[in-house]
Amino acid sequence: MPINVTMPALSPTMEEGNLAKWLVKEGDKVSSGDVIAEIETDKATMEVEAVDEGTVTKILVPAGTEGVKVNAIIAILTADGEDASAAETGNGAAASASKPAASSPAADNVAVGSEASAKDASQRGYERAPETATSSEGGQAGSASASKGTRVLASPLARRIAKEQGVDLGAVSGSGPHGRIIKLDVERAAQSPKPAAENKPQAQAIAGASVAAPAPAAKAPNDDATLKLFAEGSYEKIPHDGMRKTIAKRLVESKQTVPHFYLSVDCELDALLALRKQLNTAAPTIKGEAGERPAYKLSVNDMVIKAMACALTAVPDANVSWTDSAMLKHKHADVGVAVSIDGGLITPIIRRAEEKTLSAISNEMKDLAKRARSRKLKPEEYQGGTTAVSNLGMFGIKEFSAVINPPHATILAVGAGEERAVVKNGAISVANVMTVTLSTDHRAVDGALGAELISAFKQFIENPMSMLV
Repeated sequence: MPINVTMPALSPTMEEGNLAKWLVKEGDKVSSGDVIAEIETDKATMEVEAVDEGTVTKILVPAGTEGVKVNAIIAILTADGEDASAAETGNGAAASASKPAASSPAADNVAVGSEASAKDASQRGYERAPETATSSEGGQAGSASASKGTRVLASPLARRIAKEQGVDLGAVSGSGPHGRIIKLDVERAAQSPKPAAENKPQAQAIAGASVAAPAPAAKAPNDDATLKLFAEGSYEKIPHDGMRKTIAKRLVESKQTVPHFYLSVDCELDALLALRKQLNTAAPTIKGEAGERPAYKLSVNDMVIKAMACALTAVPDANVSWTDSAMLKHKHADVGVAVSIDGGLITPIIRRAEEKTLSAISNEMKDLAKRARSRKLKPEEYQGGTTAVSNLGMFGIKEFSAVINPPHATILAVGAGEERAVVKNGAISVANVMTVTLSTDHRAVDGALGAELISAFKQFIENPMSMLV
């Protein structure tokens, strides 16, 4: 039976990717574990390995195709002795994928069956050639099916979106294979105006109850409305890449769903700068390709990462993540560090930072930042974490507030260290001072707890020897 090679989900949040390169061609034989393609996500380039053996009978999505949906069929394998023509005609599903997934409206609808099987297929990157759609779900889709006396064919993603948006699948025309309803169809139906009768609150139609309809959510101006504000030819349109789209989506979600509040303190750096200089001077030398070099070179940011990890260890109730069902209290401080790269930023994570030495954090951070800029990080190296640090001090920024990156409940914004006049024992003196601002998810960390956390951070920064014991 032909085997469909599908676009794998390289991370839990991945919805689409770019098929950068094929490392095999039609007619090649592959074995389990062979690298067959390179996939570009919004922030990394990953290799795709074969999990079955067979012959590459047909490549459906050419190299260089952008926006290939997860679970879209990208190639077909056949076993030895299997009829190659069967793979090309297949049973309808394979044939429908013969165009690049980036231009196919059915790209999100290749996998059929239950959501669990679709998730498993996306993680493996493979699925057996589908036959006929047999899955059905209750709720909105079920009622639509019953009212028409026929099964409504819709992808699991389309059903979920329809349920969330209150869209009647029975009234939606599908543009996918065999008339299957896909995500794009549901989104179009949700945006189209409804008849006046449908706009009445359901509770009002039942028992004559008088219930006010919820106010519609505010929408940003569409592209045409924005373009009308500028003279034609006075601007250049630069299409968004996958990274910029992802950053925009997550920032909007964060600001709309996370109740932020902010706490700022000034930290004196003189003791930290003196210790940093002493540790760097005492660093042993090692031999490398470029000759001898210090085994480590600590930066202020390395010490900020360590101080944040120590603060979360000292105030464990703030080392949490919010979920609707429970508070996740983490056992270790996994500190994400914002790294600027071409076209956006990425946040590689120092795992168990509270357990690592300053030299280990420094060397690991340099490696992660280098691979982040070349987009070679693995998803597990930049996804998750329990908090984050964003440092703009090197740009001379005195103070700013950062946006929380869920599932984190906190993020620390670090400003520049600079000489300022301070009062000590009733006298004015000069000290190196750095302003830091803690952004906090008020659902998970209350004001007093946030204040306790940032106070603990200040203590570690101003008494840096305590981070070494």
